[in-house]
Amino acid sequence: MIRVEGGTFSMGSDAFYPEEAPVRRVRVGDFYIDASPVTNREFGAFVESTGYLTDAETAPDPRDYPGMDAALAVPGSLVFERTRGPVDLEDFTNWWHFRAGADWRHPTGSNSAIDGLEDHPVVHVTYRDALAYAEWAGKSLPTEAEWEYAARGGHDDGRPYAWGRELAPGGVMMANYWQGLFPFSNLLTDGWERTSPVKSYPPNDLGIYDMIGNVWEWTADWYAMPQFGAKRKPGACCIVDNPRGGRKRESRDPNMPDITIGRRTLKGGSHLCAENYCRRYRPAARHPQTIDTSTGHIGFRCIVRF
Repeated sequence: MIRVEGGTFSMGSDAFYPEEAPVRRVRVGDFYIDASPVTNREFGAFVESTGYLTDAETAPDPRDYPGMDAALAVPGSLVFERTRGPVDLEDFTNWWHFRAGADWRHPTGSNSAIDGLEDHPVVHVTYRDALAYAEWAGKSLPTEAEWEYAARGGHDDGRPYAWGRELAPGGVMMANYWQGLFPFSNLLTDGWERTSPVKSYPPNDLGIYDMIGNVWEWTADWYAMPQFGAKRKPGACCIVDNPRGGRKRESRDPNMPDITIGRRTLKGGSHLCAENYCRRYRPAARHPQTIDTSTGHIGFRCIVRF
């Protein structure tokens, strides 16, 4: 783990997506953070020690999902599939498909395996799965603020990317993300179709790897739009200690009122983020994810506060 000295920093961005604004001054304490996302090897040790069964390995209860197709009430997870050409980017079902038998051991379906992927980030883990691992390891999941502070690598100069102001300085790939037109043309300039081994790219200036790209990472905060931010403490003068974390009720998807499952905040972007779609390979970027959902591009890392 990497020791991160606490402090204040400018969290968020006014230059990209509305959910990242406004920029605000935030205070975080000291903590240690995993140098890289939890890998298949590490998660496997947890499963072997505890016998833990992930949510993707468990059939969902249709009573929790009004209108659910009974055929989908089987163990499985969401797997990305390239489209044959341009599609409506507002409809994620064009490229995300539920696949029975997909789970952390079988990342693209029941006929796949993680042989040779031991050092890749574990995927197909829900928030509950990540939390269970963290508790077993004697650690915690980071808050959104802690995660973003660490991702910025000690810099507070407004740079959009963890490494500076250019996405690919001098043409050098600094993270695993999508090059080309999503979701059908991946140029693979970075060399990877899906996940990559952790530590394949340079660490940030704190020595932390893979904070950007590769896999999205769970944080402990319920997702909230900026208007749900915590109130400032008297005398804090523009510095907030809990800058974004909302309440479960506020985190629910307003477009799906029948589904009352809350959403936590993901950070970091993934190998599916592209210039023409989801430019979220940045420390300030954030995304809501229902806590029961697993996919092939979501993982996590842990922290220890001191």
